[in-house]
Amino acid sequence: MKKLFTKEVKIALAVLVSAVILVIGIEYLKGVNLMKPTNYYYIEYKNVTGLTVSTPVLIDGFKVGLVREITYNYDKPGTVTVEVSLDNQLKVPSGSKAVLLVDFLGTATIDLQLNKYVSTYHSAGDVLIGENAPDMLGSIQKNVLPQLEVMLPKIDTILTGIQTIVTNPALTESLENLNRITAELETSSKRLNSVMSKDIPPILANVTDITKNVSEFSSQLNELELKKTVATADSTLSGLKGITDKLNDKDNTLGLLLNDKQLYDGLLNTVGSADSLLIDLRLNPKRYVHFSLFGRKK
Repeated sequence: MKKLFTKEVKIALAVLVSAVILVIGIEYLKGVNLMKPTNYYYIEYKNVTGLTVSTPVLIDGFKVGLVREITYNYDKPGTVTVEVSLDNQLKVPSGSKAVLLVDFLGTATIDLQLNKYVSTYHSAGDVLIGENAPDMLGSIQKNVLPQLEVMLPKIDTILTGIQTIVTNPALTESLENLNRITAELETSSKRLNSVMSKDIPPILANVTDITKNVSEFSSQLNELELKKTVATADSTLSGLKGITDKLNDKDNTLGLLLNDKQLYDGLLNTVGSADSLLIDLRLNPKRYVHFSLFGRKK
């Protein structure tokens, strides 16, 4: 009976296993997990610059699939068909868009933008809507370069004006004057620092002494004036007290006038009588004047 696993069969099995391992390894290096079930969809683009096999398909930055194949659609000239494999758990709503993004370095990714406003879904093998996002370099070339071209003459004029200013001898002279002024300011600053450190402290000390002396003199002057004023007030009050005492004392004329009521009444009656006498004298002068100042008549 012949052996089932001959040398040739073993070699064939080894080659077959090696081939399977090689395919699995290549797919793994591409980022494809052959053990994970996936669904296949197709996307049509007008331009696939930067897009390669194994380019990731992202939803909100999360990887959900890969590009499996890129082919030119000869039935629709100008269209490139891209086959992508997505996780079989992912349901793609109808109307979802696959936007091809290319960064500044030329690296492409597919951003799958799901339509959240429908309840119907694509089936595996359907063609998804493909769009090309504005290319950064193309946008720069389209929008920035024309404006830059318009600005170049103005920039050239500005540079010419700056060159004229820089090469003007007046600018050099101004810079030299500025350097000289700076040097003089530095010298003046050093002198001022010297004055501040040497002359100002003694002056401040003298001012302090003078202020102290003036303060002491003022205090003494105020004290002297106050003493003099107090002494004068005391003397005045003493004099007033003496006058008051004399007025209250009955041993003198003013005291009697102020304190003796009988004397006051007598003086009052005398003044009244004198007043009556003067009135009568004025009314009846002949009653009192009966002699001549120049002698008696014969």
